[in-house]
Amino acid sequence: MLAFWRELWRDEEGQGMAEYGLILALIAIVVIGALTVLGKALYDKFNEVGKTVQGTQ
Repeated sequence: MLAFWRELWRDEEGQGMAEYGLILALIAIVVIGALTVLGKALYDKFNEVGKTVQGTQ
């Protein structure tokens, strides 16, 4: 049983996929944070553009 756990500990086969998952999670956190910070400004800008388009029709 101890040999099984040692082999499992040394096995690095799925390590690359786990690293990609961590990078993807970090990117998602950064994007969510940026949208949270810039959300109000983007909302206001889209409303301004929408009002301008409605006024020209």
